[in-house]
Formats: sequence, C-alpha cells, structure tokens
Amino acid sequence: LSHFLSEELLRHPEWILDIGDVEGTCSTLEYKARLAAFLGEPTNATGFDLALFRRKELLRIVIRDGLGISRVAELTEEISNLADAILASAIETVTEEMQARFGVPLTPNARGEMAPAVLTVLALGKLGGRELNYSSDIDLMFLHSGNGETSGPRRITNGGYFKKVANGITTLLSTYTPAGICYRVDLRLRPEGSLGEVCSSLACAKEYYARRARDWELQMLIKARVAAGDEAMGEELLNFVEGSIYSTTLDFSTIEKMSETRERIGEKLARKRLRHDQLDVKLAPGGIRDIEFLVQCLQRLHGARDTSVQHRGTLFALDSLYRKDLLSGSEYARLDEAYRFLRTLEHRLQLEDDRQTHTLPTNERDLERIALRMPHPQPGTGHLSAGTQLLRTLNQHLENVQTIYDRIVHAQRPLYYQPSTPASPPSPQAEGAGQASSIVSERTIEALRRSSPHLAAHVQLHGFRRPENVLQRFSEALSRGPAHVRLLESHPLLPVYTLQILELSPYLSEQLTGAPVLVEDIYRVADQPNARPAFEALAAPLSDIDGLRRFFRRETFRIQAASIGSPESVFQTLDRTSSVAEFLIARGYRIALEKALAHGRKHAAPGTRFEEPQNEMMVVALGRLGMREFDLASDADLLFIIPDSEAPRKKFWTRVAEHVVEILTAYAGHGPTVSIDTRLRPNGREGTLVQSESNYVEYFSHHAEAWEGIAYMKARGVAGDIERSTAFLTQLQQVDWRRYGQSGRSRQDLRQMRMRLQREQGSITPLKAAEGGYYDADFILMYLRLKGAGMFFKSLNTPERIDVVEKMGHLDRSGAELLLEATTYYRAVDHALRLVKGKAEAKLPTTQSELEMTAELVRLWTGKHSTADTLSHELAELQRRVRQLFDEVFQ
Repeated sequence: LSHFLSEELLRHPEWILDIGDVEGTCSTLEYKARLAAFLGEPTNATGFDLALFRRKELLRIVIRDGLGISRVAELTEEISNLADAILASAIETVTEEMQARFGVPLTPNARGEMAPAVLTVLALGKLGGRELNYSSDIDLMFLHSGNGETSGPRRITNGGYFKKVANGITTLLSTYTPAGICYRVDLRLRPEGSLGEVCSSLACAKEYYARRARDWELQMLIKARVAAGDEAMGEELLNFVEGSIYSTTLDFSTIEKMSETRERIGEKLARKRLRHDQLDVKLAPGGIRDIEFLVQCLQRLHGARDTSVQHRGTLFALDSLYRKDLLSGSEYARLDEAYRFLRTLEHRLQLEDDRQTHTLPTNERDLERIALRMPHPQPGTGHLSAGTQLLRTLNQHLENVQTIYDRIVHAQRPLYYQPSTPASPPSPQAEGAGQASSIVSERTIEALRRSSPHLAAHVQLHGFRRPENVLQRFSEALSRGPAHVRLLESHPLLPVYTLQILELSPYLSEQLTGAPVLVEDIYRVADQPNARPAFEALAAPLSDIDGLRRFFRRETFRIQAASIGSPESVFQTLDRTSSVAEFLIARGYRIALEKALAHGRKHAAPGTRFEEPQNEMMVVALGRLGMREFDLASDADLLFIIPDSEAPRKKFWTRVAEHVVEILTAYAGHGPTVSIDTRLRPNGREGTLVQSESNYVEYFSHHAEAWEGIAYMKARGVAGDIERSTAFLTQLQQVDWRRYGQSGRSRQDLRQMRMRLQREQGSITPLKAAEGGYYDADFILMYLRLKGAGMFFKSLNTPERIDVVEKMGHLDRSGAELLLEATTYYRAVDHALRLVKGKAEAKLPTTQSELEMTAELVRLWTGKHSTADTLSHELAELQRRVRQLFDEVFQ
C-alpha cells in the first residue's frame, strides 16, 4: 500500500511490535499519551521527533485501512486526532521556550486586573472537519486573548509574543527532517489573509468577521473548530460568527455568490495543473471539491432554520441533509457513495510516497497498481484491465455528482446556466445510446422559424428524433397562439425543454400540441425547475369545480414536464404528483361537504332542525398515493371513515363520499380527472362505502387477511380530519401488528400471496408481478415492517421504508442498497412508460422508438447508461438479484 511506510518499517522493524490493538479508533487523548511515551523525558519535541512519531502512528492507521477495519469517516477522524495531538505537543514545546525567553504574556481581565493572556488554535478545512487525508496540509488560525506585555526581563508586546509563538509552531511542524516533514501548515485563511497578523487578537477577529469578511471566508468557518489551546476563547469566536455563516432565509442569491466564488477558485487552481490529460479527483467537475461545496451551500441556506445540519464533517452533513429532506434518497446515496469512493482513491494516491497529490497516474502500470489497492478491487476481465475499470467507476461517480451539483446549485440560475463539460469524453456506446437525430426538411424549419426562431435554430443544429409531422403539428398549433410564441423566445432553455418533451413523451407532446398554452407551464419549469405546486395560485371559489380540474391538469403537466426538462429523483417527481392529487382530493372533499350541508339544511323536514355533524370524516389514501408515489394515470385508493360519534349520520356522510367520487372521476373533456378505487375497504365491494372506526377495528381484529394488513401500512390521511386519521391509523396498525407481526404467521401468508400474484399476473404485468419484480421488493419491505415495527408512520415512501427496516436491523446494508437501486429503477421504468404511453404499462414496449424513448428517460433518473438494447437485460439482472433477496427473507 505504501512505499514510504515500507521503507520506514525496514529502518524501524520494532514498530510492528508497538502497533497494539488495530480494532479501535484512537482518540486525541490516546495519541497524546502515545506521543508522551514515544518522547520520554524531557517531553520537548523536535521536528524530527514529531515527524517520526507521525509516520509510526500512520503505520497502524494504514493497516486498519488496508484490512478494511475502518471506513472513510473513521479513518479521516483518526488521522485528524493524530494531528491534534501533535499540534498540542508543538504548542507546549514552543510556549515553554518562549516563556523562558520573554515571560508570561499579560492582559487586563474583566475586572481590570492583569491576567495571563491565552492562545487558541482553530483548525479549518479538512482538519477542522476531522476529515484529514494522509498527506493533507493543515489549515490553522491562531488567536490570542488581548493586548498587553510579557512579564519577563525581555518584555515584548503580546502581539509580538504570540506572533513568535505562531511562527515557532509553524516552523516546528513544517521543517523538513530525515523523516520528512510533519505537516505543511497553511495560515492563509486567517483574517485579512496573507496581509493579516499571523496571530490576531480575539477582538480584531470579531471586528473583521462582523464588518469585512468576504462570503467565502464565512463559508469556510462552517468547518472551524478549536483544535488546541484555550477552548473557551475559540468557542467565543465561533459563536459570534455563527449568525453570519448560516442564512436566515432560503435566498438562493447566496448560492449564486458562492457558485461564482467556486468557479473563480476552480479556474485559478486549474491553471496550476501540469498537464491537460491528468485527472484530479479533487478538482475535476463532480470531484471532492464539488461535493463539499454543494454540502456547504445547503448548510448555509438551511443551517439557521435547522441547526442539526451544521455538521463540520461532509459525510455527517450529507446524512443530516438527507434526514431533513433537503436531499432526496437518490441524491444522498449517490453523493455519499461518490464521496467515500473519491476519498478512498485520494488516500491510495497519497499513501505511495506521502505526497499531497490528487491526480491519477497516466502510466498504465501505475494506474493498475492503484486500482488493485482499492477496497474490493475488480481484477481485469476480458479486454478490460483493473485500471480501465477503475476509470469507468470514477467517471460514473463524477458524472453522478455533476448532475446533482448542476441540478441543485445551478437550478436557480437558468438564464445564464450552461451545463458543465463531461468528466470524460463519452464512450461510442454512450454517444449512440439515444435515438438517432434526423435532419428536418427546410420547409418545416421555415415554418418553425416564422413561429419561433429559437426553436427552429435548435432543430436545425441538433435535428429531431421523432417523425417530422410531430414538429409540423406543433408549428401549426403555435401559429394560432402568438402569445405562446413570444414566450418561447423569452427564455434560452424553453426551446430545449419543449423539444425534449416533443421527442421523449408522445403523451405530453399530444397535450402540448392540443393546448399550446401549456408552453406557459414549461416556462415555469425552465424558470423554477424545483418549484413546489402553486396551490395558492388557485383562486377559484369552491363552486368552480371546472377550475379545480383545469388546475390539476396544468400542475400535473408541469410536474411531468419538469421530470424530463429538469430531471430529479423519480421519487421526488412522484412526491410532487402526490401533493397535487392530495390537494385535489382535499378540495373535492370540501366542495362535497359544503354541498351536502347546504342540501341538509334546505331539505330538513318541516318543524325539525337539521342535525349538524359534530366531527369530520377521514378520507384516507392507500397504495401509491398513501406512500406519496402517485404517478400519471395512477388510481387513487381511497377509504371514507367516520368517527363512531358520527355513525347516526352515516347517510349524510355517504352522500359526501359519493359526491367526492363524482367530482374527482367525472369526465371533463380530457377524460376523468382522476380514477378512484374504493375496494380496499373492509369486505371490499360487499362493504358499505362509508364505515365507522369501530367497524375497521373489528374487521382487522378478527377477519382481515395478512395482505390487507400490509396494504394498510401505506395508509395516510389526505382530507377531512387528518390529525384524527393519523391517530386512528396508528391504533389500527397496532391491532394488525399484534395479530400478524408478533405471531410470525404473516411470513408464510405473505409468501403464498406473493406467489399467487406471480402465477396469476406475472405474464400480464411482468414489471410488477413477475419473479423479482416490484412486488418482491414491496412484500419484503412490508413484511419486515410488520415483523418488527409495531408503530404507524404518517408517511413513508419506498426509500424511507428501506431506511426504516435497515435501522431496525431487519435488513443489512447490502440488502438495503439493492432494494434502493432496484426500486428506483423499477419506478423510473414505470414513470417513463407512463410518459411515453400516457397510461400505466406493466411491460416494456415492443416498438424500437418507444424502447429508445423509455431508455433515455430511465437514464435521466437513474444514472445508468441504459439503451434500447440493454434495458431488458438490466431489468432482468435486477429482478434476479431481488428474487434472491426475497428468498432469503421469506424461505
């Protein structure tokens, strides 16, 4: 693993006997004790002593690394602990020497009495985040408590004294010795940079950060921590600047400023590279710097509102951002995996000769050696060497990070955003993966040019990948709406997004051609790609049912268009679609309730008073809407439940429920607004539409089958008394869990149910019901929840369900990763088919053009290099692996 440590071990073979326990991580205190034992008496250290001790301790860390005992976060923390211990020793050595020469520095305290002035050392950058590499610089900031003079016979000012201390520590750590240098110390991040004092007073530092610090200087303090010296003084400064570091509003202008800073830094650093063919895992687009920068963007935007995201460490911050829904499950998984991979690769590069390098070797033999040193190396197969496979994996990670980086950081800068250049040239296979672009006739170009010059120019440059008559019909539609034409010319991304929709979704394309006003919704996508549905924009009164339906269609179109033009995790798209469907149902319920109340009051029998309801109905969603994965053309599985106190008014509430179904399913020109399925109520079709809470409890206590129990794990209140529905569903799942989960009988029941679905539906709906299909993953997750949950979760989509069962200990990490990969792929294929066909499809298309559109859409949302030729194979391989996991769980 390491040339320089091998040489050191040959010179000091006895070190192998001092390694001790390699299982645990050494703390800073433990390293201080080991250093004291290494130095002996006296404890004053020389630069050679400290450099040699560092190498000796790195030997133990590298053994832990090579054996796979420590993961990236533990590894970098231990390297940082070692640096903290060495820094503390250096401070002690230099301070003792300076006090012998100049005495103790004194400064007035709060009572005006002279007291010893103190020094604090803040760690910044990698050391501040406890993420130090094997061969990192250490970024330090020295501060002292106040002005005054020293007490010795050779008196000097405190400023002069602490300057000598800071310079002495820097020299001690960075002087070259026969054991190399201990650490390269970088002080350029101090107040005023290279123009500022080497050691500032606390008061000066506060004044600087309050008035003159630049934005990037505040950003870098996210990782700042007290590494040595007086802890209270260091914390005083960090507490003082915290309000300036984290934004108090979600103002994306902050991101814009930080992006500009990043680009300037990136250009400056890029100029220092030696050769154009070197690949730098730190600075390459999508590399380590981009991940760290992206994390800090999100931390600064949300840190004031939620202090739990204020982690110094990148991996910890990523996890916190994911838990707070500031990153999707897919984004978190890809960034986390990429960061761990890139940091591990960076370590392998630096371990060779203790050099601060981030650049892959260009020599094939050296690259092969690095590849084989990686954890779980992939030996060469066929014509591919291990080095080539390493490059492929690296480029995939870089591309994944670039996609997420551009989506999040640049999403709010569409007017001047240009996509980043790829991390590496695409392979011939990737270049030919999509549909071939065809040349469009000059006649069609000319017709387009009269409507939209920008659109025509883009088609002329890039061609069009669907039959030309699609463009011709769209051009004719545009000619009837000059306002929409002007809109197409107003935004540089709008023609691009529009053509993507025309090329990749025949269903949306047909809608757009039939109603060019939808260009306005594509404009909203281009202008605010990640915007939540604009519910407040619906100003229509409750009586305007047609206005509600139009709003639902427009918002649904916008969300589906955004999934093509501004791709995000497929689960985020499904969540947005679910929000709009939930709003539609809640508004429909309110309309139905007002109408039923008006009817009851008007038609009350003479001499009697209409009995007003005391509580509201609970409208509960199951299935895809219940788990926030509702999609285009999905059915909404709904239950209508009333409190027991409302049982005497069951007839009234049945009228409300029937009117809700009528509002939502009525044919309205473009087909029904949404399809409703109410068959999952107790006793199915035989049961009444509206039932009381006690009816549900009695049914699940004595009659419900296991598959019904797990179906209700996807239940969620969407209208009416949502708070009460949450409490009731919690009670209902407790009943179901006691009946099935504790007894263990559900395992066999559910397996038989799954096998029956496979026999009856596998050939008809292979994506869902065939061996290894989505139902396998779904049944695994529901069984493991039923087995050990005993609790109700208000809302859990598939990635969150996977996370829950993994945290319960019912699923190991590899199983969780497989389920996340597979369900993301299954949902992506399903969503793509709906955009292509305009309806739910349970098998891959048979025509080449539809296969090509489906594959390209799947590539947008999964990062896989899917093609029309590989789609079926990728699906089969995932299904094989999922069925293997299913058998492990259920057999």
